[in-house]
Amino acid sequence: MTGPDNFSVMTRRADFLAANRGLRVARPGFVLLANPNNGLGKRLGITVTKRIGNAVVRNRMKRRFRALARELFAGNGLPDTDHVLIGREGGVERDFSKLREELVIALERAREGKGDPPRRRRSARHKGPRR
Repeated sequence: MTGPDNFSVMTRRADFLAANRGLRVARPGFVLLANPNNGLGKRLGITVTKRIGNAVVRNRMKRRFRALARELFAGNGLPDTDHVLIGREGGVERDFSKLREELVIALERAREGKGDPPRRRRSARHKGPRR
């Protein structure tokens, strides 16, 4: 799905899993994953889990992320890269201008290759739901 936004939307689970192997930049309102995609252009995926809130809260957060992407990805998105925005708990209440600043900084860090350290692996016995 490509539109005037200068990026296409990721829908396949395999693409999201592949992006998880890329660069990770964590901010207070979201986590940005960036992974080169071998010439498929700028692509965006958005994930907001049930831990964040009910459907109304999750959909509001996704709308905010889409608005940020339309505004910022044309000039700041990485070419031929899959970008995944993962919502964090504080992201819904966070000021929109603050989210915008954080996304610009996160994209700059990703462009420079300065990701955060990889997440620690959860052991097999702790595979249950996190609370």
